[in-house]
Amino acid sequence: MRLSVDHRTIYRFSAPQARLTQLLRLIPEDTHDQSVTGWNLHVDCDARMRHGRDGFGNRVTMLYVAGPISDIEIAVSGEVLTHPSNGIVHGAQEPLPPALFLRDTPLTRADAEIHAFAADIAETDPVARLHALNMAIKRRFALDHGRPIAGRTAIEAFAEGSVSSRDMAQVFIAAARTLGVAARYVSGYSPVCQAEADGRPAPHGWAEAYVDRLGWVAFDPSTGLSADTAYVRVAVALDSAGAAPVAGSRLGEGEETLDVDLHVGRNGQ
Repeated sequence: MRLSVDHRTIYRFSAPQARLTQLLRLIPEDTHDQSVTGWNLHVDCDARMRHGRDGFGNRVTMLYVAGPISDIEIAVSGEVLTHPSNGIVHGAQEPLPPALFLRDTPLTRADAEIHAFAADIAETDPVARLHALNMAIKRRFALDHGRPIAGRTAIEAFAEGSVSSRDMAQVFIAAARTLGVAARYVSGYSPVCQAEADGRPAPHGWAEAYVDRLGWVAFDPSTGLSADTAYVRVAVALDSAGAAPVAGSRLGEGEETLDVDLHVGRNGQ
């Protein structure tokens, strides 16, 4: 499938900023499962950019802007050709051992309720158990298509009735780790992230779990299915903060507002 992405992030500041430093995880990687046929990163002001990789193997761009600056637009657009993989990840950068992804973080820590929820999954086959967990999370929550609440943990999300795809993925990760399964967060793009209900689109988030003899397998609790050819994989980390599309700091007074304009289109099989 050929997927087109147009993603614009606009920051506006109530007072001019003296300096901005941003870490961007906005460039997808060529793997056996996806081929980037064209991709552009554009910033609407004078900026220095340095490209590299982070510790998880993700492609990253460090963005440096000298002020005064009152607003900035960071835009990426391009096309990715995806290939059927049955949810199994092939040919991705893997600098770290799977066991690292058993590590909890403040965002993905499990409490007694998440432990009990995971323990209730009756399946004993490893793959079937993960699929059952994925579907159980989908059935438990209503999907909130709005932008995720910053800093919400898996424990906090588990107590809610309606949560974002990011929250569902972090609940999956927390629950999977209680079962002794390495799991990680994935940020990227998919048509399922289109927020037609309220007009506040956001990049999509799902999870990957490590299965012996298969490798990393993608699970999307917001659909109850494995990620398929309608997904563009961009970054992975222990939790959503580590795979955030844009993160950074600013030097200056005042408040900031964030607007996101995102469209992900399917251009055929």
